Amino acid sequence: MTATVPPLSDATLPEQAGQSPEQKQSKPKQPERKSAGHVIVDSLAAHGVKRTYVVPGESFLDVLDGLHSASIETVVCRHEGGAAYMAEADGKMNQLPGVAMVTRGPGAANAHVGLHTAWQDSTPMVLFVGLIPFAHRDREAFQEFDIKSWFDTGAKRVMVLDHPERASEIVAEAMFAAMSGRPGPVVVGLPEDIIQQEIDAEIHPVIPVAEGGMTVSDWKALKAALSEAEKPLFVVGGNDWTQEGATALTNWLEDHSIPAAAEWRCEGTIPFDSPSYVGPIGYGRPKPTYNLLEETDLLVFVGTVPGDVITDGFLVRQDWAKKNFLVTIDPSLRGRSGPVSHQIVAKPDSFVRDLVLMNLPVREQWKAWTERMRGEQEKFSALPPATPTDGQARMDTLMANLCASLPEDAMVTLGAGEHTNWAHRYFPTQTYGSMISARNGSMGYSIPSAVAASLAHPGRRVVTIAGDGEFLMNGQELATATQYGATPLVIVMDNQEYGTIRSHQERHYPHRVSGTQLKNPDFALMAQAFGGFGVRVEKDADVPAALEAALRAIDEDKTFALVHLIVEQRVKAY
Repeated sequence: MTATVPPLSDATLPEQAGQSPEQKQSKPKQPERKSAGHVIVDSLAAHGVKRTYVVPGESFLDVLDGLHSASIETVVCRHEGGAAYMAEADGKMNQLPGVAMVTRGPGAANAHVGLHTAWQDSTPMVLFVGLIPFAHRDREAFQEFDIKSWFDTGAKRVMVLDHPERASEIVAEAMFAAMSGRPGPVVVGLPEDIIQQEIDAEIHPVIPVAEGGMTVSDWKALKAALSEAEKPLFVVGGNDWTQEGATALTNWLEDHSIPAAAEWRCEGTIPFDSPSYVGPIGYGRPKPTYNLLEETDLLVFVGTVPGDVITDGFLVRQDWAKKNFLVTIDPSLRGRSGPVSHQIVAKPDSFVRDLVLMNLPVREQWKAWTERMRGEQEKFSALPPATPTDGQARMDTLMANLCASLPEDAMVTLGAGEHTNWAHRYFPTQTYGSMISARNGSMGYSIPSAVAASLAHPGRRVVTIAGDGEFLMNGQELATATQYGATPLVIVMDNQEYGTIRSHQERHYPHRVSGTQLKNPDFALMAQAFGGFGVRVEKDADVPAALEAALRAIDEDKTFALVHLIVEQRVKAY
């Protein structure tokens, strides 16, 4: 007779012998399993990302599925260029990279304009691009393209998730690369089949970013240079500040009667009304600041470098005998021209943290120098009369009425064109990040950046000033504004032409207008069709009432508002 052997149970396993009932019930916890696409979303949330700007595609459906129940807001945009611009603007406003998601081939091509903006403006940004399945690669599959060949020269890093278990690691690496050193864009490719595979859902820790700071020799060199200077000048710029750092620098400059200018389209780091603020430097710069770079005997750039725009095409401040201190976390000094007396490798806040410990006796020459330049800036930025004139609508009248009503934390966003000069001259940028713009001269930025700014700061007055040519490049993102409750004030300056190019044309080919003239639709009706408030203004006498109605619509109806201002051609801010 054969004996039947009973099956082993927990009670009869040899390794369980002598264990307590509690020990017998304890088993190793199995790691949670998720798809790589869901782990990507969890990793972005772990980094503190609040929203992502997307144009959906079948190539990254698993990531979209991960966003379904995530804490991250998914902002669905109407064009990949708009999504990329919104992410770039988000990166300018925050310490974290802005995040956009688009699909392969055509979607990636449309998003390229936002990457170029992030590259030239040193903005932290991560662009996720859905790709064809790994198994289809190099077979001319539908919408296939070589992501590294396309983006390698315009991004800090281009990574492709070929191994699903590295999903969280690649997110951490991308976020780190976008923020470390000189900030910029990073591209991450997501093959459709790879992101669907299940992996252990362990989240890679955030990689800390070095901030640098002044060494003892840096501190002594700067102190000696400042002590010897009769006309020192700081130039502030870039997107790597915090409000605390900007405020600390402003206080130090004011205490020492030292002036500061702003990088082109980067105003607000030093408040508009600060006695140390002497205006913007860049293309079309106002005359008061035109000769500052040559006149000063010590330039200290903080957060930026003397590049093409600041130096008027690499012409100004090129004498190597001049004293330039460059404060930037980028040891390569990419984009720099002219002399370098000393480089301090530091992010702005770290530099300011050390600078404020430097107490210097205030020289009378500094006071006179700063007061003179501040006086010029005050004359230049004084608002024109708010009372309308007879005749056609004028931007001067609109800005006079608008700026007088703005709260202290008002923001302005800009694309590219001569219309932006009214903001440079008059808009009272009082806080860091109160001017969000495309410093690479990219058109179509105004509406997407205004939407992103309004979503990021729902309690603030957000204004965008768009040209008529620029508005139609991404004006459809007003549908996104309506969908997500963004409430910017949109000013469309309609002069029926590409004004900046016309100005160059008149300079080089006078009286031969070609390829710059426009016939426009009724932008106010477009605004209404998108679900917002719109008003068309042709007469200057109607400007105040139109502006008042637009602001009332924003405040009471909680919608965006657009003022379509029909102005004369060839009228400029300065």
